[in-house]
Parts: sequence; structure tokens; C-alpha cells
Amino acid sequence: MAALSKKLSLKARRNIVGYTFVTPAILFFVIFTLLPLCLSLYLSFFTTDMFFLDMEYIGLKNFTRVFKDQLFWKSIINILLYTLMAVPLNVSVSLLLASLVNNKIAGAKVYRVLYYLPSVTSSVAASIVWLWLMNPAYGLLNNILESVGIPGWTWLSHSNTALFSVTLVTVWQGVGSNMVIFLAALQNMPSQVYEAAKIDGAGPFTIFFKMTLPLIAPTMYFILTMTLIGAFQLYDQVYVLTSGGPVNSTLTPVYLIWQNSFGTNAGPQAGYAAAQSCILFLIIMVVTVLIRRLDRDATK
Repeated sequence: MAALSKKLSLKARRNIVGYTFVTPAILFFVIFTLLPLCLSLYLSFFTTDMFFLDMEYIGLKNFTRVFKDQLFWKSIINILLYTLMAVPLNVSVSLLLASLVNNKIAGAKVYRVLYYLPSVTSSVAASIVWLWLMNPAYGLLNNILESVGIPGWTWLSHSNTALFSVTLVTVWQGVGSNMVIFLAALQNMPSQVYEAAKIDGAGPFTIFFKMTLPLIAPTMYFILTMTLIGAFQLYDQVYVLTSGGPVNSTLTPVYLIWQNSFGTNAGPQAGYAAAQSCILFLIIMVVTVLIRRLDRDATK
């Protein structure tokens, strides 16, 4: 009995320590994620401003207005185009970089740090630097192109190139963190499998596509899911680089929600912005479920 009591007390002490470490994260999630989500759903049935003044219950009228709002669906089309460009580029480049720095080459650790540095840089600060680099008059990128006889681009001031330019900035800043995750997956690969494949005469491309990719598929789907969610939440770079322009070509749902809540469209629009955020949440949830289903089917 004494030993059992001692064992239980030890287990209880471990549980207390565990709950102590987990509690701040749970509180952070409840205060900054769960409560705002519930509040957004509640506000979506009202017309009000961000100070909750003159609240009037209007039922589903905000959601009806969202489905008729051409500007909102324009932002959805923009974010889908951005996702089609940014997500494959981000995942492929980060996997390529992880494969390169996983090799035993001189300065591999230095390259890992250099590739990862943009990910820890403030997105606002990095966007301001890129705003200067992409300036059509005196930007460094156009100066480099013109020095080799290529005409400079209107990177951010033309509707045909603005979204692509924003994509370049976000991919540059996002590949580092995904590279680290891919690198961890590659370093956990059993070396015996590669040695056996090389003995059987398999080339590098065969090893990569027939062995490496299937073995890191769970990591691939995790990165794909997180990158997709991040793509649908694009805001910082758009705010600094283009402010949704030109001609709404880089307008994103999150930026539009911000405009209706705090920006140029602010006023009694908080309820409408909350309805827009609910629709965006549903879109992200559907995409996440589909990716999760693909992950299950691939790992069976």
C-alpha cells in the first residue's frame, strides 16, 4: 500500500507539473483564438461597430450581403490565384533547399542559417525592404535587369504583376521554416534504405521520387496544410506592398475584413466583417479537411 501510495503521489506530481506547463498555452488559445472566434460568430448576426455601439440584430442579412458582395468574391479569386502560385512554389523550393543542405558539403550549417533567416525577420520590415527593391524608378531589381539589357518591371504598380510580386516576397520569407521541417524529416530517414537502393543501382532521381517522397509524405501533407492556411490568411505583405491595389488585384479576404473593421470602410461594418471572417473560416476548414483526407488515403 505504501508503494502504491508513493507511486500515485509521484504520478499526481507529474500531472501537476504537466498541467502547469500546458495551462498558459490553453489560456492563450482560449483568450486569443476561441473567444474571438465565438465573438465573430455572435457579431455576424448584428450591425455594429468595433465598440459594440448601436447593436441591432439583423439575422442572416450580413451573410446574404457577403454572397452578393462582388468585392469579397474578387478577394477570394485573388487568394485562390495566390495560393496556386505560392503554395507549390513554397513547398518545392523548401524541399529542394532541405535536400541540398542535408548533404555533407562544406558550409552546410551556414547555408541552413542563411536560408532560415528570412523566416525570423519581421514581415513588415521585410516588405518595406522589398518595396524599395521593387521600386520601378530606382529599385535594385530593375537596375540589375536593365544592366543586362532586360527592361525593368512595374512590379507592384501594375495589376498584371502585383500579385506575382507579392507571391515572390512571401515565398522568399516562408521557405526557411518549411525547409527546417523537411530537413528534420530527411535526417530521420534510415540510411540503410538508401544504401540498399544504391547497391541495386537506383539513381538519385529514382531514390528521390520512389523512396524519399513516399517516406516523407506525412511531413509533406503537414507542410502543405499549414502553408495553405497561411496563404488564405495573407495580410501583412499586402498591407505594406500594395494596400490591395492596383485595381484590387491584390485584395485579399483578410485585408478586406480589416478594411471593414478598422480601415477605410470602418463604421457600422464590424458585424459584416465578422460574417466575412466566418465565411473565410469555413473555406479554410473545408480545404484543411480535404488535405487531411488526401493524407489518410496516401498513408493507407
